Amino acid sequence: MNIQPLLDALDLQEDAARALADDLRTQIDDLHTRLQEAETHLEHLAITRKTVTALADRLPAAAPDLPEHPDYPRILTAFNHATGPLRAKDVCEALGHELLPKNVEGTRAKLKRLVKLGILAEADTGNFTRKP
Repeated sequence: MNIQPLLDALDLQEDAARALADDLRTQIDDLHTRLQEAETHLEHLAITRKTVTALADRLPAAAPDLPEHPDYPRILTAFNHATGPLRAKDVCEALGHELLPKNVEGTRAKLKRLVKLGILAEADTGNFTRKP
């Protein structure tokens, strides 16, 4: 009996298995490299999160959006130029409105809205100041 064809068939299978093992080792090396890169990226993200969290209390709070009325930016400008608390009448004068009761009450309502938004503070009844 001639076993040479059987040995040749085994050689072919060994070569194929060896090629498959080499290919898998190459894939493993590639996956290992990609895994290291992903782990490094995760470490950098964790450091970034820690840094941002630590700095978050140092960032200024975002100013709330003002209601859509042209008087609101002008009211804030009046408070920026004021040296002390302002009353609704003072703000009316700064805006150039006549000192009619409806104008004063409308301005007072706007000032109260700015207090609710956290932009102004009511120092005492009727006296408004810019929040520090």
